[in-house]
Amino acid sequence: MNVTVYDIILYFHIVSAVLAIGPLFVLLLVIKQLNGVQQEIERSYVSLISVAVRFIMHAGHALVVTGALLILFGPWPWHTSWVIMTLGVMLLSAFFLASGFTRVLRRFDQAEDKRLILRKLWNTTWIYILLMLVMLWLMVQKPILW
Repeated sequence: MNVTVYDIILYFHIVSAVLAIGPLFVLLLVIKQLNGVQQEIERSYVSLISVAVRFIMHAGHALVVTGALLILFGPWPWHTSWVIMTLGVMLLSAFFLASGFTRVLRRFDQAEDKRLILRKLWNTTWIYILLMLVMLWLMVQKPILW
């Protein structure tokens, strides 16, 4: 068996993708549990969501670094359509993660209608999952779009 540097980087890229997507499904369960809980428990759940979002961000950093290394050492040039589209969706998802979750979580304690905030968190989580799945599709299928 001949393991190359590219294979090792690819392995870490896949692991970081799992770590960037997986916690989002746990977030859905936590958000669902937040409906109508006591304030002490609510704070714990909101804290858990904040930690999960931070973890997802760091996994995303590893994903970006390993992805850049894969392009650097791999057979695909930077100007390949699926690479450009992946970078575009990645930038969109990074902005969305930073602004969508953080902004909503900051407003959670001051919100009069917490159900509205929970609905926004739920929708934000699903949108981010969809963005991650689009990136996953682009990286696995490597479609030639132009």
